Amino acid sequence: MKFLHGKIQWTIFFAVFSFIQVSAQQLPDREKLFDLGWRFHLGGALGAENSQFDDSNWRKIDLPHDWSLEDLPGTNSPFSINAISQVSGGFTTGGTGWYRKTFTVAENLKGKRFRILFEGVYMNSEVWLNGHQIGNHPYGYSSFWFDITDNLKFEGENVLCVKVKNEGENSRWYSGSGIYRHVWLQVFSPVHTDTWGTYITIPQISDAEARVNIKTTIVNEGKEPREVKLVTKILDKLSQEVSKAEVSVKIEAGKNIVRDQEIRLKNPLHWSVDSPQLYKAVSEIYENETLTDLTATSFGIRSVSIDVNNGFLLNGKAIKLKGGCVHHDNGPLGSRAYDRAEERRVELLKASGFNAIRCSHNPPSQAFLDACDRLGMLVMDEAFDMWNEPKNPNDYHLFFDKWWKKDVENMVIRDRNHPSVIMWSIGNEIPGRHRPDVVETAKTIGSFIRVMDPTRPITSAVNDLKPDKDPYFATLDVAGYNYASGGDHNQESLYAQDHKRIPERIMIGTESYPLEAFGSWMDVVDNSFVIGDFVWTAFDYIGEASIGWRGYWQKQDFFPWNLAYCGDIDICGWKRPQSYYRDALWKENQVSVWVIPPEPSFGLNPDRQSWSKWHWYDVVDSWNWKGSEGKTMDVCVYSSCEQVELFLDGKSLGKKPVNRSTKFTGVWQVPYQPGILKAIGYAGKKQVSVSDLKTAGDPSQIKLIADRPKFKADGQDLSYVTVELTDVNGIRNPKAENLITFSIEGPGTIAAVGNANPVSIESCQLPYRKAWRGKCLVIVKSDTKAGTITLKATASGLSPGSIKLESN
Repeated sequence: MKFLHGKIQWTIFFAVFSFIQVSAQQLPDREKLFDLGWRFHLGGALGAENSQFDDSNWRKIDLPHDWSLEDLPGTNSPFSINAISQVSGGFTTGGTGWYRKTFTVAENLKGKRFRILFEGVYMNSEVWLNGHQIGNHPYGYSSFWFDITDNLKFEGENVLCVKVKNEGENSRWYSGSGIYRHVWLQVFSPVHTDTWGTYITIPQISDAEARVNIKTTIVNEGKEPREVKLVTKILDKLSQEVSKAEVSVKIEAGKNIVRDQEIRLKNPLHWSVDSPQLYKAVSEIYENETLTDLTATSFGIRSVSIDVNNGFLLNGKAIKLKGGCVHHDNGPLGSRAYDRAEERRVELLKASGFNAIRCSHNPPSQAFLDACDRLGMLVMDEAFDMWNEPKNPNDYHLFFDKWWKKDVENMVIRDRNHPSVIMWSIGNEIPGRHRPDVVETAKTIGSFIRVMDPTRPITSAVNDLKPDKDPYFATLDVAGYNYASGGDHNQESLYAQDHKRIPERIMIGTESYPLEAFGSWMDVVDNSFVIGDFVWTAFDYIGEASIGWRGYWQKQDFFPWNLAYCGDIDICGWKRPQSYYRDALWKENQVSVWVIPPEPSFGLNPDRQSWSKWHWYDVVDSWNWKGSEGKTMDVCVYSSCEQVELFLDGKSLGKKPVNRSTKFTGVWQVPYQPGILKAIGYAGKKQVSVSDLKTAGDPSQIKLIADRPKFKADGQDLSYVTVELTDVNGIRNPKAENLITFSIEGPGTIAAVGNANPVSIESCQLPYRKAWRGKCLVIVKSDTKAGTITLKATASGLSPGSIKLESN
């Protein structure tokens, strides 16, 4: 199987595309970010769709926006035990919200065509312009657009109104509420490349040459037939033209036409996870030698092939998919999809060894996929969590029959140029997978996708893995297995059993338990027909509260738990113990030290089911156990070194081998005494890695560390500031839970605060937060003005901390 790829007002004037180096005089206006200057109201607003409605008392906001993580009225918390979402939504509240934006359009744009594009609105959105309903869109995760030309005014003000309804039980995880992704105003000449109208594939690839096929959909929304010239230029990463093609096109009024062009690139740079080389295809439309439309599409040159004997091959080289499932929320930001928040998640996952992400269980933001393209992260792009049978009473099943084609089409044609996207998933744990009617639906969706994009395999995540799912699996190119591992790897996995029955089946672990990390990964290592494993989950998330501790079955009395607490990386972006264990599975010369606390970190659930294994072992990175002096502590070391030696205050406690036979773990029993606990990893006799835990004194000072001291003054960029409570020697105190108060000066705001404590119901908005395990997080957002931003942190009895950030 081989796959090849490739009133607040705004006035709209002509704009330039900053990523293409051509003069402003050449460029027509094509697209404008429409995020700034909205007004918002939560609740009923009879008549708000009408232009003359008075919204002066509504709150001024910028997008992206998510009201479900804003504090509930009369409280300092977004969480409530009585929330309709209950455990599934992390005890957060939905409802109905209204958005309005007032803007004007310059008269010199008369004759243009206008579209409004929403990257994501959760959910059931209705859109009006100047009192005219222009459309609705039920699904909360797919991008969509409407033509607004006929209802647009060039004299006076325009009012765009969006009603969003997140009502009832409709999600198994935290969805957020509102216009949580970008909005764009698109402005075209009558003859133009369609929205998502460029489709790039690579039919042939070698080191010497690549054949690039470009299909461009051109639309004539004028009243007369037109003859235009389509010029497509290929630019390298330095924006230098490396090749081009052109073709004349005749197109009738009111029609669209697809034109194929083939361009050969000499000595192409291949896109890979280690070297994610990107090109741009710039599509120019000329009428009478005048440039009237321009769009740029990023793409990469790479090949994918998959078979049972060789596994997954990227550019002819075998790699195993080191994968993780990821929901769409951004922790303390809720579902707000700022570009930097999306990029940071990919950066952190890449740094932790992941090379693949499953977008669970919906299409991601454009910014997320762009980051995967730039950083070299492979993506399984997933459409749905359900089809026409419900998992919740008010979920997407109500709309599936009418809307699935449009939502799948929007996902595929939007995302099919991303080199990071290697696979389409048509659904997750779809009810009734054993039934003929559901099998037929799987065939129908798969066939529909293959018409739009035959270059990628299709999968679906399946649980309850029994032979009655064979017909369903037969509709797929790759069989997605949820929880198929043999656990401790001492028993035969479902992969091995099914390979004996159906040796031609290609399999992938679409979900696996953190607690079975060893066995799940060994199944991948040992079997070419198992091409990868995706842990549930790579990043922690809001909702499915406490599946990573109290497990199933879930109850209302799980409150105040609001986080899943099952991710390798927590909601603040900090690695959790299981992530360090995965380092030992995936990377060389790793070592980390952990201690089992004398008392459980949280109250236990005696009713947790034996099959509920989304938790990890209760271990912490602390050597602060006042009151436990002399008591024996279990110390665990995760390591990929050949041997590990443990020391307490310089005294050796012995060497132990760590390898596959020990599941890359060594355990020592150590009587507690304050000091330094150090693990040294060896390759032969050579020391190759060190990790230690130091007993910290009482917290005395606040330390602030920014991931990006310099960022863009665009009103959307973010700097993540980690706040640590340390002793006089600068050692973080893992027991510190002081309340920290923040203040900010300069052209920036505090977008959110957090601390990753899964039972904290503190505000994510207010300028203070308790530390948890000695730290918390502040997310600073830039304004549109450049300058120096000073963030200060104070706490009673501690020396304050501050940090300067530069936005430009």
